[in-house]
Amino acid sequence: MAEKENSAKGNDMNRRDLLKGLATVPVLGAFAYGTWRKRRQDHIRNHRLAKELNMSSGSIDYTPFQHDGQTIRLGIIGFGIRGTQLMKAAGFATPQSIQEWKNAAALDSRNKRYEDFLQQDDLNVQVTGICDLFDTHAERAMAAAANPGREGIGGSKGIAAKRYATYTEMLASDEIDAVIIAAPDHWHARITIDAARAGKHVYCEKGLTRTLEEVYALRDAVKESGIVFQLGHQGRQTESYIKAKEAVDKNLLGKINLVEVCTNRNSPNGAWVYDIHPDANEKSVDWTQFEEPCEMKHPWSPERFFRWRCWWDYGTGLSGDLLTHEYDAVNQILGMGIPESAVSSGGVYFYKEKEHYVNEIREVPDIWNTVLEYPHLDFTLMYSASLANNKDRGKMIMGHDGSMELGNSLQVYACRESTRYKEQIESGLIDPSLPIYTYIPGRKNVDSVATATEQYFASRGLLYTYRGGRRVDTTHLHIAEWIDAIREGKQPSCNIDQSFEEGISAGMATKAYRENRTVFWDKDNEQVI
Repeated sequence: MAEKENSAKGNDMNRRDLLKGLATVPVLGAFAYGTWRKRRQDHIRNHRLAKELNMSSGSIDYTPFQHDGQTIRLGIIGFGIRGTQLMKAAGFATPQSIQEWKNAAALDSRNKRYEDFLQQDDLNVQVTGICDLFDTHAERAMAAAANPGREGIGGSKGIAAKRYATYTEMLASDEIDAVIIAAPDHWHARITIDAARAGKHVYCEKGLTRTLEEVYALRDAVKESGIVFQLGHQGRQTESYIKAKEAVDKNLLGKINLVEVCTNRNSPNGAWVYDIHPDANEKSVDWTQFEEPCEMKHPWSPERFFRWRCWWDYGTGLSGDLLTHEYDAVNQILGMGIPESAVSSGGVYFYKEKEHYVNEIREVPDIWNTVLEYPHLDFTLMYSASLANNKDRGKMIMGHDGSMELGNSLQVYACRESTRYKEQIESGLIDPSLPIYTYIPGRKNVDSVATATEQYFASRGLLYTYRGGRRVDTTHLHIAEWIDAIREGKQPSCNIDQSFEEGISAGMATKAYRENRTVFWDKDNEQVI
């Protein structure tokens, strides 16, 4: 036994002696010193660089919405894909949806849909009216409206909303203070104009209108009525976009000369070839009302009803639907407004096979390119889109001194030939191959985003953002901002002036494509020529 104890003590002494000896080996000592020195130099470099750039530190604080005033009564017009999301952002979802989120969270702790929904602020709103032309959608919307407690299946029910056969009946009701418009694009202008004249506040999904002529009429009606109007660009709430504006305002990029933005998606759903609901038929859908604004009427078509974005009769194409997301993000950051000219090209190059459709092939392109020129600001904005490839290209804003890569996060790189950063590059303070500024909202969070469509919107900051490190639905923040503006009599971030700039810009891009020519903006006369 004694021999074993002595042997163990000997082994301990040998290990200690070995460690001591290794500590004195010159190579290892130099290595440790080198590591310490590099960390020290990196710390000094980062401190000097941060001082040079002067960007604010930390994330945007989260301020809970306090809505103690009078309850605002909402009417929901359209409860399809986007209408469902908008109603959820206002605080209302069907018991079935909530139950699905609860079940998904129980299976995967990273799935935060249920938790995020429960944490949404109570906006003190009530859904008192529903209008949808498809019975099944209307019934689901009614179920969501009667679920203010955000409960799953078997929960208590609230006050039932009234279903209106037409939006005009809803606007005539004294039980409606404001409306959320999620109908197809060809209805946006008419409903918004009628709502404004009826004194109802409006949250309208993009695209703003189907035609350029409607942009002017809608703008004038909103201005004359004095209602609070918000266009549905939830990107206005994205934290990285707000930081990007700060970087531009502090001249991190120098004089900007080129902006490149894009849309890449690669699925039938991403190309608007949506599923056709099995319950849809001529009895369950008010097809006559759906087609009312159309110059040319069509026989009942479930394909056109659910996939309306694929035809010019109803939709605004890639320009009005997806270019507008990118345009609004850049306009939020640069404030460039309406371009002096626009040219577009593209076509139906992938989704042209009959296997993707029921009766007729789409008219609206699945490949699209637009160039917007701003000679008075000395830069060009280029947009390109493919609905048959999902390569993530992000947004790029390029200036003489640096470039910004922007999505849900952002990175700024110094240009090798920069004037502003010339001395810092030569001294080694700045390495042009490495970002001089990086912003990653909620970097400690691990998010579970299920579908390809959700991943696409999440990467662009359109699904959620962060406030004070907390993940928040951007659409909820955008709706809440609109509700706040109504109560306080102020303008929201994507008001009618911002919307007019977008409507004209997107309309110019569409007109350029459909007429196969360059179109121009006459600023003095407010005309597209």
